[in-house]
Amino acid sequence: MALLKTIEKDQATGHVAEIYEIMTKNMGFIPNAFKVFSASPHILDIQFKNMGYYVRHQTLGGKLLAFIRLLVSEQEKCAYCITMNTGILFQYGVLPDMIAAIRLDPAKAPLEAKELNMLLFVLKVVKDANSIQKADVDGLRNMGWTDAEILEATYHGATQVAVDMIFNAFQIGMD
Repeated sequence: MALLKTIEKDQATGHVAEIYEIMTKNMGFIPNAFKVFSASPHILDIQFKNMGYYVRHQTLGGKLLAFIRLLVSEQEKCAYCITMNTGILFQYGVLPDMIAAIRLDPAKAPLEAKELNMLLFVLKVVKDANSIQKADVDGLRNMGWTDAEILEATYHGATQVAVDMIFNAFQIGMD
């Protein structure tokens, strides 16, 4: 049970009920990750729209984004997100022993070189944003990433840090 009071589906009204209905239709349930945000309908709406944007992203693939979330969550020690994203990666065919090795060495992630470089860049940002140099960004551009894609991947990783902190602070339970 989370430390914050959350809204259950049968108690939801207004925009929270609308979001819950869409989530139930698309996912079959409302993850605790979204219930915790129901304490603030404004933040729930932001998170819901953010998730929808990345799910439909044209160039940042689901596997890359799941690795970003998993490895950021590893750094932040967020058990909920580690478990959730491990499950997502299983659906992409990434086996448990592979995930264990990748958690120790992210460079082993089974991604094409372009995506792997983006993953390693985002992890570098969340570990030490002040370490980023022009050459880091130029390297991604030279691989074909646009500035928008670089920013969006970085934003995804940076917001994952905040989400992990919220989940850890308010002690959300596993689904």
